[in-house]
Amino acid sequence: MRYAWLLIPPLCCVLATGCSSERADQLADSSQEVESQAAPKASSETPLVRARQSFDTTITRQGDDFGPPDQPPQGVYDLVRYDSPVGPLAAYVTPDPGDGKKRPAILWITGGDNNSIGDVWTAQPRDNDQSVPAFRAAGIVTMFPSQRGGNDNPGRREGFFGEVDDVIAAADYVANLSYVDPSQIYLGGHSTGATLAMLVGQCTDRFRAVFSLGPVASPSQYGGDFTYYDIEDEKENDLRSPYRWLDSAKSPMYVIEGVDGNWTGACKVMADINTNPAVRILSVEGHNHFTVISPVTELLAQQIMARRIDITPAKLMNLR
Repeated sequence: MRYAWLLIPPLCCVLATGCSSERADQLADSSQEVESQAAPKASSETPLVRARQSFDTTITRQGDDFGPPDQPPQGVYDLVRYDSPVGPLAAYVTPDPGDGKKRPAILWITGGDNNSIGDVWTAQPRDNDQSVPAFRAAGIVTMFPSQRGGNDNPGRREGFFGEVDDVIAAADYVANLSYVDPSQIYLGGHSTGATLAMLVGQCTDRFRAVFSLGPVASPSQYGGDFTYYDIEDEKENDLRSPYRWLDSAKSPMYVIEGVDGNWTGACKVMADINTNPAVRILSVEGHNHFTVISPVTELLAQQIMARRIDITPAKLMNLR
């Protein structure tokens, strides 16, 4: 995996759309609880799904070759292969504790080159811990799925397009594990993984909730990094841009970023145009793009285990 600090320029075309910022501010600042108690609904077609169905992406370049994924320590994670539209893809997943209990699960998409996976078990500094240990510590089954073209996987990187289908396929895999409660599956990610998580959540309602930490409004904001298509092609960009499909999200979706991170150029852009009550876009004072990960995932782990997701501005205050 390759991580990078990305200074995201504002997406001027979004700001020029003239959508109601007053409505978006009401949604972002509301303390109304978004519950997720009922079992997930059957997946239904969304506007983004319909738009993707009639489009064939054109890939213009390859990504870096990172080779086979590292072997995790025994008993910490298992290295598995899950079936996807392009063939078997690598993933790390919490092993069966062997106690007969069914647990909630979360798919977590790492930042940087999220098509590949690597060491997510070695302790990292709290101010940039990409391994999100809070989930595993809480007893939540955690899966890190790689995607097409990463590691030694089949297929080619598409940059936020075909990878959507890979993550949905990973959800099928984890839902069928004997120690997972299939009605309690969550999705989350950081940075590029957060952008992909939003797009997945805009294509399916199978997740109990979606958590997106520090996404961009459009992959064109990555300046050519982590994109394998012509970023000057408007259609290619549109189908990969979460800001264009906010109304497609049906499951609760929480978009969270530190104020000192890429809030102004990306997340606030989406907050200003969002009119979907299922999507809540929140900032965290005193944190940047990386320091926000540990305290937010610790809060999420607590709420997942309590089976009650309630992320509000008040709960994000004074996180350390």
